[in-house]
Amino acid sequence: MFFSIDPSDEVPIYEQIVRQVKLAVAEGALVGGQMIPSVRQLAGELAINPNTIARAYGQLQTDLVVEPLRGRGLIVRRDAIKRCTKARNAIVGDALCRVLDDAISGGMTADELRAQFEAELSKRLSSGEGS
Repeated sequence: MFFSIDPSDEVPIYEQIVRQVKLAVAEGALVGGQMIPSVRQLAGELAINPNTIARAYGQLQTDLVVEPLRGRGLIVRRDAIKRCTKARNAIVGDALCRVLDDAISGGMTADELRAQFEAELSKRLSSGEGS
């Protein structure tokens, strides 16, 4: 699994990891029963403090996305996809709200917003990003 961490993002690093795991499960890139990298392995790959990874993994366990497999590590729960799909929708909804707030407070009209959205969506779909 590939993680993209942005230390300058306002979202804490552990939360970026949590989000990316949930998005990967919702997308089907991670499936029930699949192992996730160990704390030590992921900390080494991302050059991040292992405590940060452990915090993210603890949150994923609390959120019932992963569970420990005795003596082996953490695996994605077989029933996690529904929760992760719901989390993905919430993450996207929150981002849309922030964008809409900025656009409206910046004076964009509904027609300008629709046109901008359609143009960006078309661009991403044609480049394969959204498929």
